[in-house]
Amino acid sequence: MKNIRVVIITGLSGSGKSTALRALEDIGFFCVDNLPVVLLPKFLEIQADASSEISKVALVMDLRERSFLEKYTTIFSEMKEMGYRIEILFLDASDDALLYRFKETRRTHPLSEKGTIMEGISLERAKLSSLRNMADKVIDTSPYNVHQLKDVAQRYFLSSSAEKRLVINLTSFGYRYGLPPDADIVIDVRFLPNPYFVENLKHLDGTDQKVEEFVMGWEESRTFLRELFKLFEFLIPLYEKEGKAYLNIALGCTGGKHRSVVMLNRFGKFLSEKSYIINVNHRDIHRV
Repeated sequence: MKNIRVVIITGLSGSGKSTALRALEDIGFFCVDNLPVVLLPKFLEIQADASSEISKVALVMDLRERSFLEKYTTIFSEMKEMGYRIEILFLDASDDALLYRFKETRRTHPLSEKGTIMEGISLERAKLSSLRNMADKVIDTSPYNVHQLKDVAQRYFLSSSAEKRLVINLTSFGYRYGLPPDADIVIDVRFLPNPYFVENLKHLDGTDQKVEEFVMGWEESRTFLRELFKLFEFLIPLYEKEGKAYLNIALGCTGGKHRSVVMLNRFGKFLSEKSYIINVNHRDIHRV
């Protein structure tokens, strides 16, 4: 048996393959998007070299590559016969969910050049039915947001011997644009001094060093972070003990551009150093 673990991510356009790929990258997979299936044997030959430190790879393969449908069955079978541990993850979704996503992103379906998006979805579903049947794992992504899909993918592919740690989704936001609807815990940081009222800082955001230095220059900011870290050092193990799969934590300021961004980045760094799986999203940072 080859020592390298190979996950092929495939499925319907708009089902979340890129999100799943990023999720596996976050848990240590070497990831490649849209690798032509004919290059798979050579790619694995290189990665299986004794000097390679890569033990697990994830690759997105789908209809974007023209020869995929014609050759995937033969090539996947040959690779398995050669001893590679190939696992196929097929992402599916309902027609309504896919149609909504294409309309939201304003992207065209790869098979709808001469028809409607719905016709493209139906055609792709038919073309991929055999691949779906041979998949090791099928995930219907219809009910999931981006964070939830990342969590599902990560928890499935963490080895059975690995500790299945809580996935923590961190979101900064602006109260003027509403609360994040999926937040489990919301923390208001509007009590901190606001860089918006400093002329040379108002047009920057919390990722800028000048804004970060301003926010962290106040004793209440430093005290807040110390207490925040202590609180979640206490809470997170209890959530893990309960078996919670993911925890959505949101930090908000007025516009979601300065204070909440600085605090969230500091919080995210703290959790990363504790080896938690985290996803960081600055929801309103680019709003005017």
